Amino acid sequence: MKLSEIKEVLKTVEAVNFELPDGTFVPEYFHVTEVGLVTKNFIDCGGTVRKETVVNFQLWDANDYEHRLKPQKLIHIIELSEKVLGIEDNEIEVEYQNTTIGKYDLDFNGKNFTLLNKQTACLAQEQCGIPSDKPKVKLSQLNSDSGSSCTPGGGCC
Repeated sequence: MKLSEIKEVLKTVEAVNFELPDGTFVPEYFHVTEVGLVTKNFIDCGGTVRKETVVNFQLWDANDYEHRLKPQKLIHIIELSEKVLGIEDNEIEVEYQNTTIGKYDLDFNGKNFTLLNKQTACLAQEQCGIPSDKPKVKLSQLNSDSGSSCTPGGGCC
């Protein structure tokens, strides 16, 4: 989800709720403790220089059980961050600590914001020799194609 998209959604909802990938929710008394611009400059395993920029939201829950972040307040925090930090319309990455600090992509399911597990990936698969699609092989053909199969008493093991 891009920054412009969350601002549009926040104009239409009455409450800000974040659903975790396991279906549970970030406690409703959470705080947004950071809205930031994170730029990652790196070299992938194929030697290509890359740059990724995301808008980072850090969610945190404390023991102030009466706290509720209203949609308009979050819009204000976002707009202040855009103005002060020069944030553009980038994808949002959410940090939230469960057992460890997790980083999530963000989506909206029509009622709640959903935190989506991020995945690692090789960005230079063609240079690492990783096939784009795994070949599908029937196990029954492996034995018949090799000319010798392992059978009880066959001496293969």
